[in-house]
Amino acid sequence: MGSSTPKKQLILNAFAMQSPSHLNPGLHRYPADQGHRYTSVQHWIQLAQKLEAAKFHAIFFADVLGGYDVYKGPANLTPTIPAGAQFPINDPLYSIPAMAAATHTISFGVTASTTYEAPYALARRFSTVDHLTGGRVGWNIVTSYLESAARNFGLNTQIEHEERYRIAHEYLDVVYQLWEASWRDGAVHAHGDGDGVRGYADPTAVRQIHHRGKYFTVPGPHLCEPSPQRTPFLLQAGTSGAGKAFAAKHAEAIFLNGQSPELVRPSVESVREQARALGRDPAAVKIVAGVLVIVAETEEKAWAKFREYERYGDREGALALFGGWSGYDLSQYAEDEDFRFVEAPAVRSMVNHWAKTVPGGEGKKWNKATIAEYLVLGGNGAKIIGDAKTVADELERWVEVADVDGFNLSYASLPETFDDIIEFLLPELQRRGLFHTEYAVPGGTMRENFYGVKGQTRLPETHYGAQYFWKEGEEVPQYAVQGSSESIE
Repeated sequence: MGSSTPKKQLILNAFAMQSPSHLNPGLHRYPADQGHRYTSVQHWIQLAQKLEAAKFHAIFFADVLGGYDVYKGPANLTPTIPAGAQFPINDPLYSIPAMAAATHTISFGVTASTTYEAPYALARRFSTVDHLTGGRVGWNIVTSYLESAARNFGLNTQIEHEERYRIAHEYLDVVYQLWEASWRDGAVHAHGDGDGVRGYADPTAVRQIHHRGKYFTVPGPHLCEPSPQRTPFLLQAGTSGAGKAFAAKHAEAIFLNGQSPELVRPSVESVREQARALGRDPAAVKIVAGVLVIVAETEEKAWAKFREYERYGDREGALALFGGWSGYDLSQYAEDEDFRFVEAPAVRSMVNHWAKTVPGGEGKKWNKATIAEYLVLGGNGAKIIGDAKTVADELERWVEVADVDGFNLSYASLPETFDDIIEFLLPELQRRGLFHTEYAVPGGTMRENFYGVKGQTRLPETHYGAQYFWKEGEEVPQYAVQGSSESIE
């Protein structure tokens, strides 16, 4: 106490999905819930305006490319559909320009896959949205994990995990070249600049990238002129060894899930150390933990609200989500089977982890009902329930113990969970000096507001992608002069 060191300012995102329910299967039945309005652009505009008024950094949209069809499978969506468990689901990217047009500063993280999406097309879509939002879009890079998605994209089964990341590394090299090395800085002539004779852009300042790799052949050039950020702000959520290595190299913000800050800390340290070894500033890698916060005026009211939400949760939908995340169909087991002791090592390991870390978990039999009860609100992320002081104390503990930079706040009911956070929690965080009362760069780009630095619209110079910058005065980008980099062979 009494220290003059300023407290770390939290990054706070709303974690959402354009589906009837995200990590809250069945909650569309709760009377106040607006999940059923997921197809309405006005619904998303209203949420964006509400969150911007509260100074949230971003809305982070999760996405999937297939249904959760493992539980009671194979290829069975019967438990998933009544729960609205991430099905049906719309592509979030198309609503972002509408939300941006109705707001000024809040940013939008959008999930898109490197496994099923051509890099040339994805680069164009993100550049377009970066233009239309004034630089307020981020790309949450995923490699996809659902077998149902693989089948719908013409494969018999998923591409092997490590191979998906090898593809993703080359994919990033392609889009960096399109975004950063296809149009030189200053290529576009400002409207009204000069003598009225010059063309729209300098043809010598637009180049083909001629990428020829193991997985992709993309000659270019990029179809879009440089957008405010060029490369969208880069987010990533992989927790495997390959995922963390990928994040350390490419991600500017990383999304981590875990039951406690003590368990998340090693992952944070690992990513920051790998980033340092790659020459990056480890503090520039923003780490955001996923939590479900249920807050009210008193502890009793918060817990009563949590119990009320639980009444509407769809347990079959929760087991369907588990099946998609793990690949295991729990319907194959007896109702009373304790999954701490089953033969399947992956399930046994996961459930034992929950039993040791979920409050009250060690005294329970972890059968199907217990797993469903645990997952039905907030998925397998941490849950923090209480009055503003209790919740703020726990968030501060996460920052101190795990060294996270902020939180992705999921919801039990939309928008009620965020209304409660805005009413009860944010004033307490602001009183403690943990959360801003104004954006660092009002009207700025996503990158400026996540880093808190006006003018930081481009990738940091120490970022891997910065090697591709085609700077004014250069005939070709430096990476092309040097002939190759580790990934352009």
